[in-house]
Amino acid sequence: MPLRRPLMPAVLIGAALALPLSACATLQRGPVGNAAVPQPAKPVDLSRYAGLWYEIGRYENGFERNCEGVTARYTVRDDGLVGVLNTCRQGGVDGPEKTVQGKAKIVEGSADAKLKVSFFGPLYVGDYWVLDRADDYSWSIVGEPSGRYLWLLSRTAQPSAAVRETLTARTRALGYDLNLIRPTQH
Repeated sequence: MPLRRPLMPAVLIGAALALPLSACATLQRGPVGNAAVPQPAKPVDLSRYAGLWYEIGRYENGFERNCEGVTARYTVRDDGLVGVLNTCRQGGVDGPEKTVQGKAKIVEGSADAKLKVSFFGPLYVGDYWVLDRADDYSWSIVGEPSGRYLWLLSRTAQPSAAVRETLTARTRALGYDLNLIRPTQH
């Protein structure tokens, strides 16, 4: 009777693929802070959106656990994609710096307000929606369709009280549960 050795590599490959896919699936767990996520309010000029952003607050998520001093740097690439460099300080504002690089593709017909972002290659692509922004690009509210993720961004690490009030009021008006927002320390 012949041995079925060819099945073994297929089983190992299947198991190896299942682990990262199940890890990505767990990223979708957590409370829904907005059951009716709105469409983005304004078009985005990516050349003005590019640059350094400071995370002011977020819905807690597994990939930013214990992160403070969080920043995101966006660049418009020559190939039409958007480069993404996320940085955090692990365990506190003086903790070791951790970075992750990704890239984003603009969703056609979205006035550049919706992107598909990938940090881990083609196995996991996430939505990144610029739900609202200041006319001068000094703040931004970012979410995605499930309502489980939310980021409040500013061009400065310590925005003024007026900017914070505007961000809070606009986030509430978009239907988000403000009680789920975790402030980011800088």
